[in-house]
Parts: sequence; structure tokens; C-alpha cells
Amino acid sequence: MGIFSVRPRTLAASAFPALAVALTLGLSAGPAAPQGGGQADGRSADEIRRFCGNIVDAARDRRYAMQEAELKKLQQDVDDRLKRLEEKRAEYEGWVTRRERFMAQAQQGVVQIYSKMRPDAAAAQLSQLRAEMAASILMKLDTRVASVILNEMDKNAAATLTTIMVSAARPEDKS
Repeated sequence: MGIFSVRPRTLAASAFPALAVALTLGLSAGPAAPQGGGQADGRSADEIRRFCGNIVDAARDRRYAMQEAELKKLQQDVDDRLKRLEEKRAEYEGWVTRRERFMAQAQQGVVQIYSKMRPDAAAAQLSQLRAEMAASILMKLDTRVASVILNEMDKNAAATLTTIMVSAARPEDKS
């Protein structure tokens, strides 16, 4: 079989160019190379050089093909992940839109409820809510109804709500 006792196809594809260079430069093939000179060694070395020279392009092509396949697989993986991410984004946008629509309807319903309540009962209920929520409801009420409700509230709670409402109504400072 020659200098090598290993079949060339069991070597890694990247080993062939290095082996061809080593043989071309006349370096030893390693411990498996027979010691001593002779025509058989020269002929075997020529055969090895020709073999390695013949398969260098094929090994390089195979290595490129494997790298290209790996890159295609990675690109497909990235594309799949982007597609799933886009689907999730669209799903979340749908949920947010539905939630906002529901909240707008619910808020309008709550405003109507407070507008029809007795002022003292509405004041008691609003004082139990978070200040931002209560101020939001009061801002959407008719000004006469809101003023009567604020009149029924504790002066500190009414002052807090009024401060929030004024801050929300103030035009933005563009400086």
C-alpha cells in the first residue's frame, strides 16, 4: 500500500493540503515511512505527491461545501427565529390593541357611572382610588359634576386631585 497504512478517506479534509505540502518539500511522512533509500521509496513518494495533488482541489471544494451547508443551516435557523419573533410581535400588538379598546370602553362606562352618582357617594368612592385614576375620572366628567364631587371630598384629597388634573392639563414646555 505504500508509505501510509491509513486510508486517505479517513483523514480530515483539512489534512490533505498540509500533507501534500510536507511531501512536496521532502519532509518525512512520519514513523510509518520505511527507513533507508531506494527506488521504491522514490516511486511511493511520487505516487503520494500525485495523489495529494489530485485531491487537493476536491478536499478544498468539500470543505467549502461543508462550510456553505453550515452557513445555510444557520441562515435558515435565523430566518425561522425572525419569523417566530415577528409572529409573536404581531400577536402582542393585537393583544395591546384589544386591551386599549377595552380600557377605553371601560373608562367611558366608569365615567358615566360616576356622573350619575350622588356627589357625596362619588366623593367617597373616588377618595378610595389611586389619585391618578380618580383625577382621570374627574377630568372626563362634566365640569359641574366634577366640581360638586370635589366639594364633597376631604380638602387634602381634593387638593391632591386638583394638582394632578392641573399638571395633566398644562401644555408641554418645549424649551
